[in-house]
Amino acid sequence: MYNRRMLRIHEIYKSIQGESTYAGLPCIFVRLTGCNLRCQWCDTTQAFYGGVDKTVEAVLEETERLDAPLVEITGGEPLLQAEVYPLMQSLLDRGQRVLLETSGSLSIEKVPQAVVKIVDMKCPASGEAEKNHYDNLKLLAPHDEVKFVIADRKDYEWSRDLVKQYALHSNPVLFSPVFDQLAPRTLAEWILEDKLQVRLQSQLHKIIWDKNAVGV
Repeated sequence: MYNRRMLRIHEIYKSIQGESTYAGLPCIFVRLTGCNLRCQWCDTTQAFYGGVDKTVEAVLEETERLDAPLVEITGGEPLLQAEVYPLMQSLLDRGQRVLLETSGSLSIEKVPQAVVKIVDMKCPASGEAEKNHYDNLKLLAPHDEVKFVIADRKDYEWSRDLVKQYALHSNPVLFSPVFDQLAPRTLAEWILEDKLQVRLQSQLHKIIWDKNAVGV
């Protein structure tokens, strides 16, 4: 169990936001340790374990030193740690735009409304699709985003059908190909063929830096 008075932090750094509708902007990343899922294509397995315990105040001091108006709380799965909620609220109170990258397996109900929640729905090829918490799709605010990481045609059709079933077009919907498994061009052709109103995204940070680079 994590110490509820502390946050287990894997890393804090400033980089260029590589995903979401905020891609390309300077962003501070606060990566929390630990995840309740084991997706087949996970590219942050290093965050499953380890890390350093820090108070909310210490995290706030470090993000203030890095100095950027955009902050993303990510993991791992950040909602596993209770102190993430006061951290997000404190960042909002400081006037920063806060993004939350969450797996979609845990409820977003208690997340502060002003936080931009990026809910990553797990497709079949992830091996974790049965963990999706579908009620999250009913809790989305207009500024929240829904992400699908797509490995193959089956994943694409599953995602396409879920977008239609839940009428997700009022929110930004992100279709992201699994890096080195599905060609972006192929996914683009499927989206165009079906006339889907979704956003094709690449992982910009993997294009700028090496695909295996961490802390960038």
